[in-house]
Amino acid sequence: MKTTKKHAGIRILIVPALMCIFSLLNSCSSKNDPVGNTPPPGTNNVTIQNMAFSPATITVTAGATVKWTNMDAIAHTVTSDTPLFDSGSLSTNGVYSYTFTTAGTYNYHCTFHSMMTGKVIVNTASSSGY
Repeated sequence: MKTTKKHAGIRILIVPALMCIFSLLNSCSSKNDPVGNTPPPGTNNVTIQNMAFSPATITVTAGATVKWTNMDAIAHTVTSDTPLFDSGSLSTNGVYSYTFTTAGTYNYHCTFHSMMTGKVIVNTASSSGY
């Protein structure tokens, strides 16, 4: 196949365009979060976003504090299924924290949106340091 100057010019334009498209697609993947809404692994943060708690289940050690941040444009609550904790109404960017001192499983929900549920699993603190 003989390459003409016209075809060479098209290749010069297509390759960088494709590279740009692939770069954009990669930056939009779920692994990356340029806004910083998804907490890094190992943190005790729960994001309230898209009508859901994320992560829906979080595991911590007794004595740990869990922090919820409402990233939705509407109000939500973080309310224990038992009368242990209740954030009250959290508006956009509202934050609520609770320290879990006793091992156990703690289910919670949003009182405004019953389909929104979450769970905190609290393990006993290890005395071995591991």
